[in-house]
Amino acid sequence: MSVGTSRAPGVRGILCPPAGHAGPAGPGLGELGIDPDDLPDGLVVADESGRVICFNAAAARITAVRAADALGIRIESALPLEDLEGRRWWQLTDPYGGLVTRVAQPERNLLLPGGREVLVSARYVRSRPKGPLSRLVVSLRDTEARRRTERSHAELIATVAHELRSPLTSVKGFTATLLAKWERFTDDQKRLMLETVDADANRVTRLIAELLDISRIDSGRLELRRQPVDIGAAVGRHIQAHVAAGQDADRFLVRLQQPLPDLWADPDKIDQVLSNLLENAVRHGEGTVTIDVAPSPSLRVRGATDTAVTVSDEGSGIPEESMGRVFTRFWRGSKRGGTGLGLYIVKGIVEAHGGTITVGRAASGGAQFRFTLPVGAPAYLQ
Repeated sequence: MSVGTSRAPGVRGILCPPAGHAGPAGPGLGELGIDPDDLPDGLVVADESGRVICFNAAAARITAVRAADALGIRIESALPLEDLEGRRWWQLTDPYGGLVTRVAQPERNLLLPGGREVLVSARYVRSRPKGPLSRLVVSLRDTEARRRTERSHAELIATVAHELRSPLTSVKGFTATLLAKWERFTDDQKRLMLETVDADANRVTRLIAELLDISRIDSGRLELRRQPVDIGAAVGRHIQAHVAAGQDADRFLVRLQQPLPDLWADPDKIDQVLSNLLENAVRHGEGTVTIDVAPSPSLRVRGATDTAVTVSDEGSGIPEESMGRVFTRFWRGSKRGGTGLGLYIVKGIVEAHGGTITVGRAASGGAQFRFTLPVGAPAYLQ
């Protein structure tokens, strides 16, 4: 990229000359011991004449312009920005000749040469209110992180739309059929249709609950209602539910190492974690599903004890190359089915409790999930 070669006399170096200047709001970067190259965002500063006096390392990375080439030239040459309609941004904003009451430009998407998007915001520094511009400070951010977030949201919407379409179509079809031809069906046929509608309605309810959990996890607003939890009894309830649903009782092996420390957690959330891990082991694994519950030395507090729960099966396990993606959104094993959101939610719940969760290979060769939960009563009860 060509950025021109005209330089103002006396300009040298890549650090901002005003970095050590203490302004009205407090000390400058230099007084805080911060090098502009240490900043995570791109920083470009122009002086009262509009020539670049600071072009930090992040700005050079984002724009693909060397700092040595940018220093001393006009800022519109160092940063030839255009808006999304192809108009030159500096001509539109006119920081040096525009309104003297203007103090900033809000963040917006602009284009670098070649069409690369970058997030740009600007601050107008004046020596006195309504005075001439003494410094133009421009912040640059790469849009890649935002694009990844947007792609993730788009995938979530597409997945949810797909998962909702099937049960809602079924519910609509069966209810319409029953309303139109109620008298033509036997009681057994009506029961079968209504049971199908009920199952599909439960599926929609579960999906909505997953979406709410993801929203709370991503925003850090997952609420926990801690109370004493008997983790052994909770495991037993889930196994009984699988047996009642048709699984062989001999397929499950529970090993409780006593004594277990008192566990304070959100029982509903812990049920959600156990339900997901056992469901995965039963559906995607093979052979015996083993659940180990044991005390474990705390990684956070010396001398303290956590509760560790390990769920393993005897199936083919998770491929090594997939281990790092198991707890990400939309990850599914070799068998299709489900939204791929369950393990992402499990990880969020465990971490909200202050615990950890890992995935590995069991001694039998199958998948092994192990999560630990810190124990002890909440602070307000101590």
